[in-house]
Amino acid sequence: MSSELREKIIEALKNVYDPEIPINIWDLGLVYDVRVDDEGNVYVLMTLTAPGCPLANTLTINVEDVIRGVDGVKDVTVELTFDPPWNPKKMTPEGRELFKKLYGYDIVEYWENVYEKNV
Repeated sequence: MSSELREKIIEALKNVYDPEIPINIWDLGLVYDVRVDDEGNVYVLMTLTAPGCPLANTLTINVEDVIRGVDGVKDVTVELTFDPPWNPKKMTPEGRELFKKLYGYDIVEYWENVYEKNV
């Protein structure tokens, strides 16, 4: 049951969008972990694109509310972390393609050329 519930939760998370980038938090790669136990308790470990995001509380509350709306969920804990920091390479292939369509360039290629070239 927990694996089916986990899949439903992931689908629900695809309805939560980053406040600055119009891509859902799952495809942006902001969700690092989703764990569901047999009783329906859910733990989510997530991050933000930037540590100073003024909407951090709003986003985590939104995540919690969306998950609570999934049938079979008993309780939800959302933990925010910045370790490791988010970068575009954490995006799903779908998120990467959507970013390309929205902004006209591949953010992962840009990231690799600018930030990882000298590493």
